[in-house]
Amino acid sequence: MFELPEPGPPGPGQLVLAVTAAGMGRWDSLLHTGGWDVGLRPPAALGVEGVGTVISVGAARDDGASIVVGDVVLAHEAPLPGGSGFWAERVLVDAGHVTSCPAGLDAVVAGALPVPGLTARQALDQLGVRANTRLLITGGSGTTAGLALQLAAQTGAHVVATAAAHHHDRLRQLGAVDVLDSHDADWATNAQSTGRGAGGFDAVLVAVTGTADAAISLLRKGGRLCSITSDAPRGDGTQLSTNLYVRPDAGQLGSLAAAVASGTLHLAANAVALADAPGVARLLATGKAGGTTYAVTP
Repeated sequence: MFELPEPGPPGPGQLVLAVTAAGMGRWDSLLHTGGWDVGLRPPAALGVEGVGTVISVGAARDDGASIVVGDVVLAHEAPLPGGSGFWAERVLVDAGHVTSCPAGLDAVVAGALPVPGLTARQALDQLGVRANTRLLITGGSGTTAGLALQLAAQTGAHVVATAAAHHHDRLRQLGAVDVLDSHDADWATNAQSTGRGAGGFDAVLVAVTGTADAAISLLRKGGRLCSITSDAPRGDGTQLSTNLYVRPDAGQLGSLAAAVASGTLHLAANAVALADAPGVARLLATGKAGGTTYAVTP
């Protein structure tokens, strides 16, 4: 660990939070390599999501916000206005990006929710998922994919996922109507031959690298593909194939937090001491965390 400068005083529309828990994900490995420029100014902490208590409030803006000192809030923040992230005791954030933490929502879960939750919500919106949409999710065992699966199933979508065999029962419990073995080299062919993608899927969410080309072959003409791994392939001219990069959205985050607090959306997260965070971050960067979700507790 090292000493970080305290955040400066909050400007208009800004808050300083005393961090309770900060989410971790593969994206954090991009922050210090420059793959995702969120405005870090070393020496700086990583982390673009978390939950904490408001300890300082800047001048109010006319944006309807009513956050006060003592409120517990969660947020996804990028770029970071203070140049340093959530893996610290204090962080400066934009008041327009925070939402109140529902009473009873576990702090570690709240800290780990913003990025995967918002990514899942925004991907489904980009795909236009609704009742009866035939949706394929590759890499269904991941945190973001699991949240997307639940949200899509709750809208009445017909969700098929790919995952290793030991995840199949869990994904069915979350709402998948079928799960394909991702370790089977012929999973895409099997999807076609068994009729699971009969007529082609209406939408595809690519949540693991190396699957986009096979997945788009299962997409119907006029269908949509969204990749959250920055590898959206070219479609056939009628298909819409795009990458998604998550953005802060307090309204969406508030709805997600309320759903998790009420038990209608499920997310489990493990607490990680700050001293152990680098090792866990290296594990997450390999993509071999097995769908386990973590949050740093300073």
